[in-house]
Amino acid sequence: MKHGLFTLSLLAATSVGVNAGERNHAITIDDYFTIQGLSQLVLSDNGKQAAWVQSHWDKEADKILKDLWRITLPDGTPERLTFTSENESSPVFSADGRYLFFSKAQKKDEADNPPFNGKTQIFRLSLTSGETVPITSVKAGISKFQLQGDSLWFLSEREHKESGPFATLRANHDKPQYGHGTVSVNPLYRLDLNNYRTELVLDDDKVVWDFDVSRDGKRIARVTTLDNELVHLEGWSEVEVYDVDAKRNTVLADDAWRAQAPSPYGWLMQPRWSNDGNQLAFRIDYDGYPGQLFVSRIDNSGKVTNQLDIARQGDDTLNGSNILWRPNSNELCYRVYDHGRVPLRCTTVRDAKQGKTRTLTPADYVVGGFQFSANGKQLALSHNGLDHFYELYSGKVGKPPVRRTNINPQVDNWLLPQISTVRWQAPDGSTVEGILELPAGYKKGDQPLPLVVQIHGGPTAATSYSLEHRSYGRSVFAANGYALLSPNYRGSTGYGDQFLVDLIGKEHLIEVADIEAGVDKLIADGIVDGEKLAVMGWSNGGYLTNALISTNNRYKAASSGAGVWDQRLQWMLEDTPGHVINYMQGLPWEQTEAYHNASSLSHAADITTPTVIHMGENDERVPAPHAKALYRTLKQYLNVPTELLIYPGEGHGLSTYQHKSAKMNWDLAWFNHYVLGKATSQS
Repeated sequence: MKHGLFTLSLLAATSVGVNAGERNHAITIDDYFTIQGLSQLVLSDNGKQAAWVQSHWDKEADKILKDLWRITLPDGTPERLTFTSENESSPVFSADGRYLFFSKAQKKDEADNPPFNGKTQIFRLSLTSGETVPITSVKAGISKFQLQGDSLWFLSEREHKESGPFATLRANHDKPQYGHGTVSVNPLYRLDLNNYRTELVLDDDKVVWDFDVSRDGKRIARVTTLDNELVHLEGWSEVEVYDVDAKRNTVLADDAWRAQAPSPYGWLMQPRWSNDGNQLAFRIDYDGYPGQLFVSRIDNSGKVTNQLDIARQGDDTLNGSNILWRPNSNELCYRVYDHGRVPLRCTTVRDAKQGKTRTLTPADYVVGGFQFSANGKQLALSHNGLDHFYELYSGKVGKPPVRRTNINPQVDNWLLPQISTVRWQAPDGSTVEGILELPAGYKKGDQPLPLVVQIHGGPTAATSYSLEHRSYGRSVFAANGYALLSPNYRGSTGYGDQFLVDLIGKEHLIEVADIEAGVDKLIADGIVDGEKLAVMGWSNGGYLTNALISTNNRYKAASSGAGVWDQRLQWMLEDTPGHVINYMQGLPWEQTEAYHNASSLSHAADITTPTVIHMGENDERVPAPHAKALYRTLKQYLNVPTELLIYPGEGHGLSTYQHKSAKMNWDLAWFNHYVLGKATSQS
């Protein structure tokens, strides 16, 4: 398939240099669907090109569509490279910069054979002619791939039947769905790009969640489990190193991140080889505890000779899973949360021994993706500021990066909320922060505003100091005359390890007190009208919405999204129960009182807050019975105004245009009615 490469002159494709005109557009719900996203940023080896995945909403398709874009640095104009509905992903430049490799699933007519059977394959796009050709043709498709020199390494999948005393019985009676016994495992292949021959490198009946090949192609690091269920990644995963020449596999000893860890239920991720292939970095995250970044020095026999747990500076909490070794250096680079900001840090590591750490980004940056040129001297990253969403920045390492794109020029005339960081004292004396949005033009001394308390999920996460317009809150409420507080309560990231772990064993107590103290401060400061309060959140934000309305009656309206109602039910049904075990400090039969006290169901008797409830039909993280039980409690037994919205086919987040629009419109109408007293539309 050929496409000429278009240099679009449309505003949506312009690079930086657009001067913002008069800000006169009040932000609306519909504006959310005009926002284009920038993700999966990559930089060419010579640092002269960047590419990324750009997403946009398609109302007719009722979903987000994704395409590949490219820019010539430093002063080029963004070019759209793909024009399909197939959601291209995982772009990577060839070493010479002439091609872009990427993955997509393409279905042609009734084709059953690859590469057009609807399974994900790897494609190559010529950046001169625009011709796109499939590089793999694997019946089962590919899951992950890595380009290393003239080799393309990729994972596929096949079905593996577990052995055991009842394997034959399961095979003879194959109509029921069994809890275990059949696993989709991931063999690893190497495709030689010189002769296009494919060889099987490793197939040992393992599920492979991530992998990395050393630069010389002699070592492969993998994160593996023996089962596909996500719960196995949460505490039963391994880091393995495979010697390609010796055909020897070594499982790294896990004492440091299992037996010696604050919790055995950690998520291993992102194995990454150093430039010389002798040091392996990898991450582990825990619910409720600080994540860790390890570096293992591995000798030629596969033995770990030294292991480092990177010491973080200040109040840093590791953020996300993307870690990179800066080429031609011994620096390991990673993002962190730091008081609502997301800077990029780099730590020198030699022989698994830690040296100095430096910061590559200016103050107040919120970094998304990042990548270096092959010589390690150029850096490209995405940054979400106070007056723009994620945009591409690039420049020399050690110098402030320069903005290169303006993919959302419509924002240039939006009346933006005033965004600031506020601090207050919790009842126990701890300092707590939050992100405050106020309407454009609001001045100190104006009449107190109605308030929406918008609570982030996680809870091992944080609200960032940046512009957001989301279906889970931010921007649209300030545009409608509300103040909006996003509290980074106890258990949030970026405020130090103690602040994070303070929440362990104290859910439904300490973070509730933190949030309430923040609301009290805004009322005392004259910013907020204490008689016009609303609360909303999704995931753990939904859980805390339930906690707040079951704790007091000050909120006139609530929106509970994908929120836990009962901790015992959550342990029984969710796909990652280690989350509950960590916060409850044990299993349900070990900590019966903790599970009882941390469940809003246990405190439901006095709820009076009108509540709209949102839930994805197929949510495995916070399954739908929570929402149904909350709805039954309010409607059938407490006679509290409520509405239940179950979104067909959705999981833990909403993905369709219609569902996003429904949630946002319901929340605004619900709050306007119950907080401001506005009439509802009548049919």
